[in-house]
Amino acid sequence: MIPPEPVALRRLLFALLALAITAGLVALAVAVLAGGGWSIPEILILVAFIGTVPWSALSAANAIAGFVILMGACDPAAAVLPALRAAKPGPPRALTALGICIRNEDMGAVLPPLAVLLDGLEAKGVAGRFVLHILSDTQDPAIAAAEEAAIAGFIAARPEGGIPARYRRRIRNTGFKAGNVMDFLDTQAGEAAFFLCLDADSTMSPDAVLRLVACMEADDRLAILQQMIVGRPASAAFPRLFQFGMRAGMRSWGTGQAWWQGDEGPYWGHNAIIRIAPFRAHCRLEALPDGSHILSHDQVEATRLHAAGWKVRVLTAEDGSQEGNPPAMPEFVTRDLRWAAGNMQYWQLLKLPNLTPMARWQLVQAILLFFGAPLWALILVLTALNAASGGGAGTPMGLAALLLLAGWFCFYAPKLLGYAEVFFKPVLAARYGGRSAFVKGVAAEILFTTLFEPARILHQALFLAALPFGRRMGWAPQNRDDRGVAWADAVRLFWPQTVLGILLTLLFAATSTCALLLALPFLASLLLVIPFAVATAAPGVSAWLRRAGIAAVPEELDR
Repeated sequence: MIPPEPVALRRLLFALLALAITAGLVALAVAVLAGGGWSIPEILILVAFIGTVPWSALSAANAIAGFVILMGACDPAAAVLPALRAAKPGPPRALTALGICIRNEDMGAVLPPLAVLLDGLEAKGVAGRFVLHILSDTQDPAIAAAEEAAIAGFIAARPEGGIPARYRRRIRNTGFKAGNVMDFLDTQAGEAAFFLCLDADSTMSPDAVLRLVACMEADDRLAILQQMIVGRPASAAFPRLFQFGMRAGMRSWGTGQAWWQGDEGPYWGHNAIIRIAPFRAHCRLEALPDGSHILSHDQVEATRLHAAGWKVRVLTAEDGSQEGNPPAMPEFVTRDLRWAAGNMQYWQLLKLPNLTPMARWQLVQAILLFFGAPLWALILVLTALNAASGGGAGTPMGLAALLLLAGWFCFYAPKLLGYAEVFFKPVLAARYGGRSAFVKGVAAEILFTTLFEPARILHQALFLAALPFGRRMGWAPQNRDDRGVAWADAVRLFWPQTVLGILLTLLFAATSTCALLLALPFLASLLLVIPFAVATAAPGVSAWLRRAGIAAVPEELDR
């Protein structure tokens, strides 16, 4: 029996914290903009800034709540997941289908991690409780032929009496990945009670898989248990630096969010275990009113289960659950825009009947993840125009710097407090090679983020501005290989950011030296985005980071 949690009280405390952060940021913005009187650009800046504050406040509040738990609990993951405390050791009772969804993938990269997982489960004597299913949506005939041959060889090489491995390829990939999964659950899941969903670049350890199954068996109302995911060790500079920060941020964010969201948590679509019966009953996704399919299906599936009274929880332990990150900035922003297009579809779903308030909030939160991008871009442009028109003459620059610092801390609080946790816990710091090595990684990642994030936000803003006018993102194959970025490709993709950076820099320089200095971190990202994209994919830079031990993750050092 899983004891009830004081979720209502937790949500009240969290809301009060988030509102206090919101009030502080807005009050500081008013104090900055009101100096010398109000101009029309300053009024518009305030309106746009208020639109960005909900995400900043949410980030800071989640990070603070998570940091308190991470620093105070003996077992932070168990502190926010009752099923983990109730899970019993021993072999699983139920049958679990291990499902990996692929589409136009390099099977030489996909199959070896699967072999490691199957070998590990077989070594633990639980082969009879698992079946592997490789679920293909590959459409290209030549790629499909190579895929079938590689998988046939993989299956033939598996030992007799081990975990069975099966392959199915859909001729039509209706509904993309969500349709692939539901088609499998309808036709091939058989007697399996659970479905462990993996992506082509996912890896999970046998212990992590068995832990997920044990939690599901400990709580029969748990429909989805989402494992925390960290980046796989990478050689290229871009994913190496990105995942270093993402890992720290997800630890504090995920712990704080799990504490107050309780049984109505998120689902990220992979490295998660699903209870098949309720998922089949409640997670069939109809087409949107315009006839298009839902792209970001995972969170919609979670909200359907919330509405039906089922639990969706997050296991915030990070060990044994990994994914690959895009190898360079062009691949990253392409994936980013696909997610943005999917999340913006949620506007059409907010009025669906029978959703719980938390389910609606989950959809709103997913929208907020990208909604701030055009607002931040607008703030930057309006600030330059305000300075050019003389509207910022009375602006208190000390307060303006404080506002930028406060906004920066709130926006990046999950990463910053995640770094603080590692720094103040010698055991964690040792896994990164000690405090000195960890601090080097933190410094490199903060520089990386400073140069990357404004350009990324503007890229999102340009895409979202064009979205209402017919621009669409489908489901394209993903490049997962380390490779360099050609200068011509970087110019073609990022020239708008560069041009805007030049124009804004000239405008600031001609009007206000103080404003130019305050805007410099944002302008530098726009001005340097092309060489940044090339450099963070360059083999020489990547090799130097590895030799210097900068931004190494524990798994890399454990090798």
